[in-house]
Order: sequence, then structure tokens, then C-alpha cells
Amino acid sequence: MQGRQPPIVNLSQVEQDGLEQLVNAHSTAQQIALRARIILTAKQGLNNEQVARKLQVGVDMVQQWRQRWLAGQGIPLAKLTVEERLYDLPRAGKPSAITTDQLCQITALACEKPEQSERPISQWSGREIADEIMKRGIVS
Repeated sequence: MQGRQPPIVNLSQVEQDGLEQLVNAHSTAQQIALRARIILTAKQGLNNEQVARKLQVGVDMVQQWRQRWLAGQGIPLAKLTVEERLYDLPRAGKPSAITTDQLCQITALACEKPEQSERPISQWSGREIADEIMKRGIVS
């Protein structure tokens, strides 16, 4: 069954090598490796349905990553590496109200024993830790 032919994926040797390294590296996150496999399979001239069937993923996923890869090819590899091209885009929405520094302080607090904060409990509950965070002025 021949489906509609999507845009052709052409890879430079550097891009090809980078994608293959991501697929073969044991330290690559599985979602990144899957996206790399999608691009490598699409390079073989298959349409989105054929790629999806071969990799056992949704057609929408193949279409999305083919489009994102092609859109990113206009950016030099010095600015956006092969791996970075496979990352998720930032999500829309309100920025976090808690800074990274505050998050670190909250994590450190959660690792402390409640007795160190003069709390008469053996384990932190959500309410107790929230009270202590406000008491210490980490967040208001």
C-alpha cells in the first residue's frame, strides 16, 4: 500500500553519524533514540505510514518528527546539535512560581529529619513540610 509521499529526508554524513550514535548509545534516553530511529527510517524513502508500521509507533508521531527534523535542518549543527533537534519543544503555560534555588532548598528540607526543625513528627507530611517552607521564608 503506497501512501501519500511526505517530504524527503536527506541527511548529511554528520547528521547520519550523529543519529546512528544516538540509536546505538546505551546512555541515550529511549524517547530520543526512538526519534532518531524515525528519522533514519524516514531517510530510506518510506512514507509516514510505512515508518510507523516498521517502528510500531503512531503515524502522527512520525509525521511530527519528520516535520520537526526538516524544519531544524536549516539551523547549523554548531547552534543546534543532532541530539538537540530531537528534544521536546518548551511547553506553553505560566512559568514556575518556584525558582531553582527555592526548589533546592525545599529538596534539602525534605531530606532533613523533622526533629531538626523541632517538629513532633517522625516523617514529613505535605502539610507539615508546606508549613516549614513558609516558616523558613523559602516561599510565601
